[in-house]
Amino acid sequence: MSESVLRSRRRHGTPPEVRVAVGAAGAVTAAGFGWTLSHGLAQPQAALAFGLLIVLGEVAGDHRAGAPARIPAPLATAGALGYALLCIPADTAGGAVLEIAAVSFTATVVGAVPHVARGRTPTAEHLVRRVLGTAFAAACCRPLCAGAPYDGRGGPVAGLTAGPGYVLALLGVLALTALCDAVLAACLARARTGWPYGPLLRDELRALPGVGSAMCATGVVIALAAQVAGPWALPVLSLPLLLTQLSFRRYAAVRRTYRQTIASLARATEMAGFHTQGHAHRVAALSRAIGRVRGLSERELDVVEQAALMRDLGKLSLAGPVPAGADGRADRRRIALLGGAVVRQTGVAAEVAVVVERQAEPYRDQPVAARIVRVAAAYDVLVAGNAKGEGAVVAGPLEALERLRLATAEEYDPAVVEALREVLAGGVCAN
Repeated sequence: MSESVLRSRRRHGTPPEVRVAVGAAGAVTAAGFGWTLSHGLAQPQAALAFGLLIVLGEVAGDHRAGAPARIPAPLATAGALGYALLCIPADTAGGAVLEIAAVSFTATVVGAVPHVARGRTPTAEHLVRRVLGTAFAAACCRPLCAGAPYDGRGGPVAGLTAGPGYVLALLGVLALTALCDAVLAACLARARTGWPYGPLLRDELRALPGVGSAMCATGVVIALAAQVAGPWALPVLSLPLLLTQLSFRRYAAVRRTYRQTIASLARATEMAGFHTQGHAHRVAALSRAIGRVRGLSERELDVVEQAALMRDLGKLSLAGPVPAGADGRADRRRIALLGGAVVRQTGVAAEVAVVVERQAEPYRDQPVAARIVRVAAAYDVLVAGNAKGEGAVVAGPLEALERLRLATAEEYDPAVVEALREVLAGGVCAN
């Protein structure tokens, strides 16, 4: 988070959407504990079985800072959703939502203990989303259980369970829960980062068909299995998602190593004297922020970030820093083509090499990613300076932005420059 966002938060206090979400989750949890303590657990075996599943999912989750997983503990989330879909006896149906919320909260906190011991404390946002999502799904599921006889395992044995209508209804409940959770996640991310709400919501919605659909399907399966075979069938049914989660953690570790390699390679031009220290990383962060404002997907943002880190690798083929005045289009095109050739040898996506190769083209002929990287790099050179020998000009943020605006006729895309203005105004990325 940038310093400007932190200063704004200290000045104006916690954003209202965060206060509302935390207050709602706290109220539901407190009411759940009060109900459970006064009435007891309606289904102790189901509460214990699903609680253990949530704990296991949290322990196996990835709560490290910067982890790529949008949902850090998918198995725990699927277990909580499956628990929310259980039907309970009608005489306690009024407190079912509160009981489910209390059990889910307790299991999530217990599962977080090993992470806290390792210094990887799960965020409050994760806990808020878990409580509110589980309570919402449980509340939506209550009408499906009304009026049906029960078999003592937490589910009706007649009525909707006689056909596919009940299963479709459960899937509909979880689909609606996933949509509401996406809206909540985007609101909390907006308050945390200061990024525009629209692109954040689009990212959340784009992620739903992947791990979101897997969690919803698993939640329905384990809920139905618990109602038919009892809650102790959960370990067998949750094993596939657990293995998938562990495999994704290994993939994430490989991806982190890959990103670290790219970041180290990006420093080569700075060590060679072509740019000031941190230039590539500042351009990458600013490019990603501009891409968010422009509504790029997560995959497109990754391409933009990697291209920004590697855009100047072509300069390594030069004998020394580019002399003053050697910034003509022919020299820039040659450097861009050389950089693209180097990038293609690194094994990154072909789109990254294309962005690097087309840095010297007129912006109207460039893809959006190349236009973004070009504006971000020019801005950083203006505000942070460049290596000696390149005729660097240092300007303040406002002056640099104005210079870029004056060059939109030929050099820079006006829409990207405007997105840069929004980034700077919102404090999304430190200068």
